[in-house]
Amino acid sequence: MNLPTGQMGHPPAATAIPGGGASASGWFTVLSSFTRRIWTPRWLKERPRAVRIAARTAAIILLLLVTIWLVLFITKGRFLKGTFESVASSQLEREVAIGGEFQLYFAPFNVKFLAEDIRIANPEWARAKQFFTARRVDTRLATLSLIVGKRVMTFADIDQAQVALEWDAQNRHNSWTFGDPDRPPEPLNLPTIERAAITKSGLTYRDPRLRLFADIDIDTVRSTGSRIDEAIGFNGRGTMRAQPFTLTGRLSSPNQTVAGGKNRLTMRAIGLGNTVDLVGTLPGPTELVGADLALTARGENLSRLFDFLGVAIPDTRRYRATSKLGYDGTVWKFTSLKGVFGDSDLAGAFAFSMPKGRIYLDANLSTRSLNIIDAGPFIGYEVDRLDRMGTGGVIKTVGGRPRVLPDSPLRADSLKAFDADLRYKVAQVRAESFPVSNVDLTLSLKRGLMEMKPLTFLLAGGKVASDVSIDSRPAVVRTAYDIRLSPTRLGNLLARFGVAESGTTGTVSGRIQMVGHGDSLRQSLASSNGRMAFVLPQGSFWTRNVQLAELDVGTFVQKLFEDKLKKPVEINCGVIAFTVRNGVGAADPILIDTQKNVMVGRGGFSFRTEAIDMAVRADGKKFSLFSGQSPVSVGGYFAAPRIDPISDQLMSRAGAGLGLAIVATPVAAIIPFVDPGDAKSAQCGPILAGARASAQRTTKGEVRDDVGKGTTAKGEDGKLSKEEGGKQRKKFLGIF
Repeated sequence: MNLPTGQMGHPPAATAIPGGGASASGWFTVLSSFTRRIWTPRWLKERPRAVRIAARTAAIILLLLVTIWLVLFITKGRFLKGTFESVASSQLEREVAIGGEFQLYFAPFNVKFLAEDIRIANPEWARAKQFFTARRVDTRLATLSLIVGKRVMTFADIDQAQVALEWDAQNRHNSWTFGDPDRPPEPLNLPTIERAAITKSGLTYRDPRLRLFADIDIDTVRSTGSRIDEAIGFNGRGTMRAQPFTLTGRLSSPNQTVAGGKNRLTMRAIGLGNTVDLVGTLPGPTELVGADLALTARGENLSRLFDFLGVAIPDTRRYRATSKLGYDGTVWKFTSLKGVFGDSDLAGAFAFSMPKGRIYLDANLSTRSLNIIDAGPFIGYEVDRLDRMGTGGVIKTVGGRPRVLPDSPLRADSLKAFDADLRYKVAQVRAESFPVSNVDLTLSLKRGLMEMKPLTFLLAGGKVASDVSIDSRPAVVRTAYDIRLSPTRLGNLLARFGVAESGTTGTVSGRIQMVGHGDSLRQSLASSNGRMAFVLPQGSFWTRNVQLAELDVGTFVQKLFEDKLKKPVEINCGVIAFTVRNGVGAADPILIDTQKNVMVGRGGFSFRTEAIDMAVRADGKKFSLFSGQSPVSVGGYFAAPRIDPISDQLMSRAGAGLGLAIVATPVAAIIPFVDPGDAKSAQCGPILAGARASAQRTTKGEVRDDVGKGTTAKGEDGKLSKEEGGKQRKKFLGIF
């Protein structure tokens, strides 16, 4: 029996639909077959099951992405406006609102973001209510960069935008650190923008702690005619520590038709007596990494320029400097620095960064020739006075008394705001009195503790090594001094004071250890406690001119007429030491043993008033005519010392001699000037150890009774009389 085709093991043919179309079941069959071929193509059907699952998952994801892209492209992502505001507000923990048009979609691959009337709120403490506002923001964000966590805008068109950058009064928070309000402040990091057009926009910056307030206007000069460059112009004004400054500049942004073009920056800032010019190229309008910039700065005081960085440095005289400027993403680097300040040169490099939100300065500087006047401001002398008066500017007259110790206050609060490491070398210091060279300073500043360890230099061929720490963390600044002088030839050290180098073999070494409180060098020394001692081992000492080298009237008269010494003074040993209590130094002791004499000094000085009240005398070891061994008074002030060899005791002895001369023979006139030669030679062990007066001994081991008691009394017993005590209180403490 013949059966119709399709009735035995074969599917029936699609039933035709009137009008010539295929039946629904037929289309379904075709679609199913097509889907199976797509879902499991022949090449995939032969692969392992895991491969088939992975391939199908990837296909689903790709299909979803295409669908999302298509939906966003068609709708421009307008339906995401509410979601965007909610998510952005949550992430920033600030209110984010868009009052006008909103678009967020792929065009075609980079993300297009457009928002009109956009607002981002400031934290509650800020002076300005809004951190950012703009009439229109139209940007293109590089998709691949977003995937790897970078923010790169290939283009940004910003119209009528305002940005408010602020610090709070305590400098603990800033307006551009988003998220948790209690998180530490972060540096301002801008997204990379390859091309930009900014119109009728501006920003404000407020830093109450630095007293820095600025308003900057930004606008774009668009291309015209055959020009292919667009330029963003900016100008601003503000105040820094109540001093006005201005800022002008231009950033040329190349047209996309120029492949690999760079953005050229020119900027000038004028303020606080400084002018800074910055020129060079940037990879992008906001892309500083890889920038090639040159900086030129000049002005009256370099410290005012560093105030802008939040870094406190000593005042300087007029300066001029150039350097290259670069940025590696975290550190600003000033390299190939060359310049001058005052009459001294400066070279080197330094870097500026903010690790963990704290300013850090790392510098390596050098000077070939340093004028001593330019070093004055480093320890607190006033720049204006030094400029007007030279070295004479270090002396002031206060209350009718001359002062030489500097009293400009240390900027203690500023030292707590940043950290620093400095290496500074000086080849030669130009000074009239002392030859200083090879200065080498290593300075560390960490959270208000400044340590200069070590500070070394050569003084007349001898090495001075110092450790100085200035601690600004307590309520009152604490300064500790430890200064050590290695053996130095007296001939070299005192050559400019009439000491002959060829006939002087003696040396001196010493140490100063003191601690003081106060925010200036003068205040620190005026409150200091400690000890200073200088030791003279065996050697000769020879002057070219008349000097009170031996304090012997016979020798003095001889030198007075011959204007020279016939033989050098032979020193066995000596110590010049002071114990400092509350800023008043007491001789403890002054004792110099020579072949002919034993010289002792008693009394003291005051760092408070800079007054000196001492008496120095020499007792001969052998009989001597015209010895006149009476105390020589040393008084006056640090800035105007006075040496008076005609003491009251010497005058009384001269009067006695005159009386004898009248009633007796002329030979009798010399009797009061006869020194019996009863001086006790010194034991050099305690002297060379710099021991106190109480430890000094004669060569026979006896306790010395002629070196005082480590007090400011000028008598041998070390006790102040009521009259002497009253006078010294006036001199040393300024009590009148």
